[in-house]
Amino acid sequence: MWVVTAEQMQTLDRRTIQEAKVPGITLMERAGAGAMTQLTEALGSPKGKKAVILCGKGNNGGDGLVVARLLAKKGAKVKVVLMAPLRELSPDAKVMYRRLSKIIRPSLFTVNPSEESLHSLTQEADILVDALLGTGLSSLVRPPYSFAIEAINASQGFTVAIDIPSGLDSNTGSILGVAAQADLTVTFGCPKLGLYLSSAIDKVGTIQVIDIGIPQDFVSDLKPKIHLLSQGMVRPLIPLRPPSSHKGTFGHAGIVGGSQGKTGAPAMAGLGALRMGTGLVTVATPESVSPILESKLLEVMTEPMPESSQHLLGSETYPALLSFAATKSALAFGPGMGISPETTEVLLQLLPQLKAPCVLDADALNGLAQHCQIFSSMKQPPILTPHPGEMARLLGASSPKKINEDRIGVSREFAMQHQVILVLKGARTIIAEPRGQVAICPTGNPGMASAGMGDVLTGIITGLLAQGLSGWDAARAGVYLHGLAGDLAAATIGEPGLIAGDVLTAIPHALTHTLSHS
Repeated sequence: MWVVTAEQMQTLDRRTIQEAKVPGITLMERAGAGAMTQLTEALGSPKGKKAVILCGKGNNGGDGLVVARLLAKKGAKVKVVLMAPLRELSPDAKVMYRRLSKIIRPSLFTVNPSEESLHSLTQEADILVDALLGTGLSSLVRPPYSFAIEAINASQGFTVAIDIPSGLDSNTGSILGVAAQADLTVTFGCPKLGLYLSSAIDKVGTIQVIDIGIPQDFVSDLKPKIHLLSQGMVRPLIPLRPPSSHKGTFGHAGIVGGSQGKTGAPAMAGLGALRMGTGLVTVATPESVSPILESKLLEVMTEPMPESSQHLLGSETYPALLSFAATKSALAFGPGMGISPETTEVLLQLLPQLKAPCVLDADALNGLAQHCQIFSSMKQPPILTPHPGEMARLLGASSPKKINEDRIGVSREFAMQHQVILVLKGARTIIAEPRGQVAICPTGNPGMASAGMGDVLTGIITGLLAQGLSGWDAARAGVYLHGLAGDLAAATIGEPGLIAGDVLTAIPHALTHTLSHS
């Protein structure tokens, strides 16, 4: 599913109306009906519930007027707030006002409300529909709209945002002064870029995308470069398991990592690869910590490696690692590895020799932060999985905050410059590849802000590589399934206290869910 900017969406709407001959009011009716469907799926029947619909003067307000009419027909106690006089409504919004005014009394409309009346209207509402500003906003929100947004946010009602919560920049996700806090955002045609970035992540609630009949040819003509991962896209990437399968069918993943006090990271990466369906998994680790790893792992094998005086993988490890790598379908370097000049030197020697695809994570990335030129010398583009702190070190940037201010731009530029597949972890993980394509992951939740989650992801992606997926497909499918496993685990036990082990346990459920649900 392609993600678009506000300007691209305006182009799509215009072409649909002018070239596909779909009237604007038809698009508006479809948008309102879609929003109503999602509202009732989230809340059940609105019959008897108090619903306040706040409408701006543009087409976003027109969508809201459609929702108001449908709510009234379903038996909700509807009140409509118009932020501008009728003469200022857009032509299509005027049509929807006339249709609504035929079925509800004039006394149920409030036009040009005061700040006090806004709070009075919204205070007791069960349902609030934010149809104030839409995607065209580019400047700071001013009164009376800012008063309306503040009234929405002060209410305990369930808030549905039409297309985008009012007050958000639909391209950057930044808050333009003040923004509505939505429980559900129903967006139309294509997902808007800003819904998945910056401050918007905390404002949008659940996002649902509604097809309103925009021709896909028109979307393709935009030559978009950013897409939203979806179940339908990931499903065909999951390796099939024929009846004649054996463990050799599904590859042999090698995880290189571990050090004193950090054996959990490679253990979780190994289990992540195994849970993703990999046939065989072996963890290569310094010989002094290998017994600890062996006590943690049953199904995953270990291979003790010669170690340095610091009990890390040092120069004496190189021949053994080269031999280890030669027998693996895919490799991961970094989980719990520790950092030393010797370890970095081994990686600099080894990585250009690798024939198997690989993932670089954690301490491997930190050790190589001053040696980014190594990535483009590798036989296959490596998959890098930094969190914002690690990304800042790779770029020599001042702070993770700078990275998060432009997650898509940073990811795309680094991937293209260094010929890597970059997985920038965090809320709405970004995946970028060397030709400039970018994917945004909609799965995952705040409960996953916990130690070890990245190690599980490294294992998942490595496991998919071991089973024959390309780097781009393994990164996208791995990130999506990792987030979905977290969501399924959180649905069972809640977000607070969610740990990486819970996500490991949920990986088979994520696979089954993706394969069986349409």
